Amino acid sequence: MNILLMGAKGQLGIDLTSALSHDHAVTPWDVDELDITDLNAVIKAVRSLNPDLILNAAAYTDVDGCESHGELAYRVNAIGPRNLALGALEAGAGILHISTDFVFDGEKQTPYLEFDRPNPQSVYGKSKLAGEQAIREVTPRHYILRTAWLYGHNGHNFVKTMLRLAGERDTISVVDDQVGTPTTTADLIDAITAVIGTPAYGTYHATCEGACSWYDFAAAIFRYAGVSVKVEPTSTEALGRPAKRPAYSVLDNFMLKNQLHVTLRDWESALCAYMKNS
Repeated sequence: MNILLMGAKGQLGIDLTSALSHDHAVTPWDVDELDITDLNAVIKAVRSLNPDLILNAAAYTDVDGCESHGELAYRVNAIGPRNLALGALEAGAGILHISTDFVFDGEKQTPYLEFDRPNPQSVYGKSKLAGEQAIREVTPRHYILRTAWLYGHNGHNFVKTMLRLAGERDTISVVDDQVGTPTTTADLIDAITAVIGTPAYGTYHATCEGACSWYDFAAAIFRYAGVSVKVEPTSTEALGRPAKRPAYSVLDNFMLKNQLHVTLRDWESALCAYMKNS
């Protein structure tokens, strides 16, 4: 399969390039090669590459930054995916788009299904939902994968931040009132490779199994890393962040398990394996 991968320099994009290149012809591009907010540039690029699939891992993911840069958030997270979908439609290609748990409000107390109504509370979540909706309106040949709390061996992520802070401080405060599911890039890539090439278009949740708070996640990181540091729970309110976070954003991989019969690892097993390979 000929794949155009956008967001190739991000933590997911780097790992995707490596993983998919074994079986597919991958063109790994980032904003330096193609500005996805420029429709004419997207159409021209897609015509020249003639891909079978456009895989969009590009996004403006600074959740707090989106609050003060709303126009940029919508350009990258909504217009960009729409442009890629238009390019895919013209080329007769499919499009796979990475989305987020932030499309939900976090008020539900059981895992969110793909069929639950989104209700984002932040500019980031709203712009990502707008991107989903734009893709659905443009082409039926789409896969939308919502994931959460992503980390890998490349780029910036929570695991790396915690380990860095452990080397600088004796005590680290971490919020304990946000619950979700840490997910490795490796597990998300397993979900991506399962859906591409199938006719099972639609929306999927793709996270590791289980749930924990950020506080629980931090404690597990230090435990598996063999690092001794005091972790203190704190509240989201105490941090005073500009963007509202969902208090509960656990996703149920219902469609992945029931349509494609794919089950990802539980978050703690995935973290243990990650730390052994770090």
